[in-house]
Amino acid sequence: MSTQRIPSLPLNETTGQTRQILDDVNRTLNIVPNLYGVMAHSPATLQGYLALGRVREHGLLSKPLQERIALTVAQANQCDYCLSAHTALAKQVGLTEEQILRSREADASDPKTRAALQFARLMVVDRGNVSEAEFAQLRDAGFSHGEIVEIVFNVTINIMTNYLNHVANTVVDFPAVPALEWA
Repeated sequence: MSTQRIPSLPLNETTGQTRQILDDVNRTLNIVPNLYGVMAHSPATLQGYLALGRVREHGLLSKPLQERIALTVAQANQCDYCLSAHTALAKQVGLTEEQILRSREADASDPKTRAALQFARLMVVDRGNVSEAEFAQLRDAGFSHGEIVEIVFNVTINIMTNYLNHVANTVVDFPAVPALEWA
């Protein structure tokens, strides 16, 4: 096991607003995830990330779809930390083991969900440069412009945490789920 390049700040070593934020996280989750401890080095990043999470709760996309997008993005970026965290969160919102695995593969039995996950993976792989045909597939699956904007929003939030975990080498503090190997 390698060492984190950016250590997670322990709760007892934080002060002021950062301490208040992490205390709130700890009360809610009964843990301060290592990712949040890494973000605590930049209170603005920690606040911004948590604020984006609160905003997403009132969005157009369901929590299960948000988690499925997170799993697709984490798999595409091979982020073991986010795969592990979002697998745990996906189970909390009622996704089955099969749905979780299929989400990691950008697949779903429901055509509309499959379209969203495939679009999310395309965004990662093609850095957001999706074709007219790929965009049309998402629209044809029944997604509104607002829902498409929120798919992009969810993908980008997850890319940020994937990249931060890669840079920080964040130690996984959820039940470990390794990345699948893609052909």
